[in-house]
Amino acid sequence: MAVQGYDYIIVGAGSAGCVVANRLSADPACRVLLLEAGGTDRNFWLKLPVGYYRTIYNQRFSRLFTTEPSEITGGRSIVWPRGRVLGGSSSINGLIFIRGQHEGFDDWERLGAVGWSYRDVLPYFRRYERYRGGESQYHGGLGEFEVSDLRSHNPSSAAWVEAGVEFGLPRNPDFNAATTFGVGRYQLGIGRHWRTSSASAFLAPVAHRSNLTVITGAQVRRVLFDGRVATGVEWIEGGQLCSAAADREVVLSAGALQSPQLLQLSGIGPADLLRGLGIPVVADAPEVGRNLQDHYQARIIVRLKRPISLNDQVRNPIELAKMGAQWLFAGSGPLTVGAGQVGGAACTAHAVGGRPDVQFNVMPLSVDKPGEPLHRYSGFTASVWQCHGASRGQLAIRSTDPFDQPRIEPNYFAEELDRKTIVGGMQMLREIFRQKSFRDLWDVEMAPGEAVATEAGLWDFARTTGGTVFHCVGTCRMGSDEKSVLDPQLRVRGIDRLRVVDASVMPQITSANTNATSLMIGEKGAALIASER
Repeated sequence: MAVQGYDYIIVGAGSAGCVVANRLSADPACRVLLLEAGGTDRNFWLKLPVGYYRTIYNQRFSRLFTTEPSEITGGRSIVWPRGRVLGGSSSINGLIFIRGQHEGFDDWERLGAVGWSYRDVLPYFRRYERYRGGESQYHGGLGEFEVSDLRSHNPSSAAWVEAGVEFGLPRNPDFNAATTFGVGRYQLGIGRHWRTSSASAFLAPVAHRSNLTVITGAQVRRVLFDGRVATGVEWIEGGQLCSAAADREVVLSAGALQSPQLLQLSGIGPADLLRGLGIPVVADAPEVGRNLQDHYQARIIVRLKRPISLNDQVRNPIELAKMGAQWLFAGSGPLTVGAGQVGGAACTAHAVGGRPDVQFNVMPLSVDKPGEPLHRYSGFTASVWQCHGASRGQLAIRSTDPFDQPRIEPNYFAEELDRKTIVGGMQMLREIFRQKSFRDLWDVEMAPGEAVATEAGLWDFARTTGGTVFHCVGTCRMGSDEKSVLDPQLRVRGIDRLRVVDASVMPQITSANTNATSLMIGEKGAALIASER
């Protein structure tokens, strides 16, 4: 089935894709088609901030990718959920809003992403942000994406911050200002009551535009070409094969797993892989699917002496009623929390140049994974991940079926530095727990447990029990060298009228959570596209 032509076709209504659709369709002369494989975001649990506990592994809203089993991770496959709904992963993530180290973006420019230094990207961060704390040199106050300071104050979380200061880390009131170094409260992507997703911020307010067409349930099969010029896309919708023409550009915003998958399905990727699957080679691009990076976290869980954990509160009807009232009348309390309340960044013995090499994420609860019941005891969790791992993974399609997930090999901890750093971070967490402000709040280390006392034991615990922080990036690297998948304007090398605008373009992972940066990539990517009209 063929449909009408458009100026721009955007594949993927996730963090970046919704921004691009909003900005391009602001010109009433531009006809924009936005294709999303998932469904609508009209669901209470997608809107309630703490609802991510119910949605992140729910296949109604998330596609559950699995990594290849690896000896380094104890022979385990690790599940990587990615949003399959309007808003993409911004509709199911843990809401933490943090950009990462300034120096990380300067690294991008050093790695060939000219025009993507911190100084270059800050205006785009500020452009889309509406920070409830007000506009400043670091924050935007007039954008669409609402950002709030933490509005839930648990005494054990506050005590952990004090313990971090006693350990020797500076108090940091704003991780999105001058530095990420230190400990403090996280900012979250929430408004007065509800989650801010890319769909709620950028898509819902412009749904009335006659020049913007949004189609859900559309699994894109391939990009269409005339020689080396992208001319449109083909997708499957309700069992039917559909297509549309793009008079100006096709923009892939399908994410770090599915944008490279779609390029490979379309004939752009490692030539030997494509020929082996019978796919005509449009462009031999060996790095499509490579440079895969993710944050891998290990957790330490202690049991609190007093019932001040969320584990206790959720089992107490009176406390649950209080939570509901706090949220309803004040827009505060535990129902407004994300996947981390407090945390920070620090330098292990392996840090270089005074730049933090580990990030902490701390919550007054404990659970095996989101979606499962909280532990019966009064749990408190502190996790750590390496800011910039040295290891690199890859992904590659297995077949020509767009519904078949690619082979994903994260290659976690291939470099010894990564192993040493995660162990160093766990040792730091243990030291923070032992500081004056926190040491009398707990009595038992539940995981890994006091019996795990050596570096070798901590490493074995980390590799066999840890897992993803859901931050996969980098598989369509931008750069100035001929091997990079994209140039710094996000154009696919060797192809006309085709770009990638999402987390896959990052040359290097950000030091912290990735959603804020994915939104910035959408903002800057849209500006790059508009500048060439």
